[in-house]
Amino acid sequence: MTSPVTRLLIANRGEIARRLVRTARGMGIQTVAVYSDIDRHALHVQEADTAYALGGTLSADSYLRIDKLLQAAHATQADAVHPGYGFLSENADFAQAVLDAGLTWVGPPPQAIRALGSKSAAKALAMAQGVPCLPGYFGADQSDATFSAQAQQLGLPLMVKAVAGGGGRGMRLVTDMLQLLPALHSARSEALAGFGNGDLLLERALLRPRHIEVQIMADAHGHCIHLGERDCSVQRRHQKIIEESPSPAVSPALREQLGQAAIALTRSAGYVGAGTVEFLLDNTPDGPAFYLMEVNTRLQVEHPVTEMCTGLDLVEWQLRIARGEPLPLAQADVRLQGHAIEVRLCAEDEHFTPQTGTVRHFASPAQNEGLRFDHALHTGAEVTPHYDALLGKLIAHAPTRGEAIDRLSAGLQQTAVLGLPTNRAFLAACLQHPVFVAGEALIPFLADHADAIRAQLPACPDAQTAAALAVLFAQHPPAQHMASPFERPLRMGFAGQSQTWQAVVQELGQAQVQLRMHQADAAHLARIEQVTITPIAKNNPAEFHTAVAQHALHITLNGLRWQTLSTHTSRSPDRWHVQLQGVQSCELWLTDQSHSAPDTGPNAQTATLLRAPFNGKLIALHVREGDPVKQGDALLVIESMKLEHTLTAPRDAVVHSVLVSAGQQVGPGQVLVKWQDGA
Repeated sequence: MTSPVTRLLIANRGEIARRLVRTARGMGIQTVAVYSDIDRHALHVQEADTAYALGGTLSADSYLRIDKLLQAAHATQADAVHPGYGFLSENADFAQAVLDAGLTWVGPPPQAIRALGSKSAAKALAMAQGVPCLPGYFGADQSDATFSAQAQQLGLPLMVKAVAGGGGRGMRLVTDMLQLLPALHSARSEALAGFGNGDLLLERALLRPRHIEVQIMADAHGHCIHLGERDCSVQRRHQKIIEESPSPAVSPALREQLGQAAIALTRSAGYVGAGTVEFLLDNTPDGPAFYLMEVNTRLQVEHPVTEMCTGLDLVEWQLRIARGEPLPLAQADVRLQGHAIEVRLCAEDEHFTPQTGTVRHFASPAQNEGLRFDHALHTGAEVTPHYDALLGKLIAHAPTRGEAIDRLSAGLQQTAVLGLPTNRAFLAACLQHPVFVAGEALIPFLADHADAIRAQLPACPDAQTAAALAVLFAQHPPAQHMASPFERPLRMGFAGQSQTWQAVVQELGQAQVQLRMHQADAAHLARIEQVTITPIAKNNPAEFHTAVAQHALHITLNGLRWQTLSTHTSRSPDRWHVQLQGVQSCELWLTDQSHSAPDTGPNAQTATLLRAPFNGKLIALHVREGDPVKQGDALLVIESMKLEHTLTAPRDAVVHSVLVSAGQQVGPGQVLVKWQDGA
């Protein structure tokens, strides 16, 4: 029996919505975008054939409203719904509501979602099928007393996990029994906020495994195949940031074992559509051993690496299966070619702290058959705290793993997102780390090496000087003809420290600048070879008013050439973001303090104030006026981009005053706590 898919409602946003539009359009299927109030100018809204306003700002008022999504489908005469990933993609009630409304659901049947979407239910089904599972507690009794008793029986280390959802939310590692109750309460709170279900499970923890997942596809005619594995071991906060296929640790024989286990589990649940079975792979004295982690009953964020290695369009397969067609290929016909690696470009700093703001300039690398960039970025795009931090995914494919790493590294260097912090430079450094290059990255890779990777990121002195010059001449381009040289004061704040020069600009056909670094009593000679100030290409005429000038310069400093891109941020004309390419590729955030008194710099009150590092909702407050705190003590918890973040005391101190309350929305730079003078 076939189902019509002629007009597809996409119940999602951002890069995955654009991805679905692209394939549907190629199949001759019309698309309907939905959007919240703050997404009304988003690219997925412009690119779809029709768009429908859901209203609201929060996910709970828009993309998570089943009634509004069904109303949108009815109003736009859509006959099918694709949920993308996240939001309601693994919600069996939504799938059932779509079917009850007479629409085609592009996803697994509701009963399969229920059977596999719960980690507890999936493990019970897996054990019945002989799929290896780690020992744990998956029961219905959710009391702290029961968890404590079960933890004593299981032994340490343990992992606390949310039964519903994914994306690393609601997961906590317990290595000491004193950590158990706080871990339960924190994981339960995060799971309840993220998935509307606070149920948890306990599982014995492997401390140094790999994260391996298998892509499966099943049709309604009883056929089920796998499309190889992905290695997703490079993670922060249990969230993936680098994924690759094939895994450096999986042999053809092990691939077949993993694939058959994934097929057996999903087939037993009556699965139809795209799904991913995730495993932990442990290297034991007797060889590799794998254990079921969970099943994702949807398309994965990292599906492009499988597409690059197989040459298949998984979204096209989803749509054909939803129409009742059989799988286009049998297992023997699947061929994995070359190697693919994906990195997730996120709005976060090198410490994985989420960031919000306006994209002041965006440029993507030239895309070809070996490089792909799935994103929803454009100049003027607003990154808000209401959704997760993912900005886009850059994927490289090449004949060998080494070539894929090089191609992806080059693509990252050619990508520019100015105006808010991103993990672009951090990802590039991860790709070049010897452990990753050797194919030996395990789940603790960032726990082991993140500090060393961060240590590579700060700019060298010449890069700082080049960035300062970029800001100077972005504001005051050098004249072509000057009667006499003149001196300009130049004081810039870098990472909490100020640096002062006197720049003497001389007309020599091209500008020449002598930098007198007063505090170091040293001098550098720099020559601005070329200055170009060009308007940013307008990706979106409707957003023309948000466009800013792009400042692109080539700077020669001490015989080395730098290329710089710079822009000031939307929040402050004195705050600048500079991206440099040269002997070192790096990004700097500078505050122009040239015309402010030294004591009004950004760090004048750092010692007495605790400020919010990002937008979010304050969900817990652990201190009061007069409380003494020790360095590292938990002070408060902010929920942002679907995750909970605990702010700790930077030093031993006494609280002078608390300026916020639980439940309050806070913004970056907002003062949260004041310390007593001299504390």
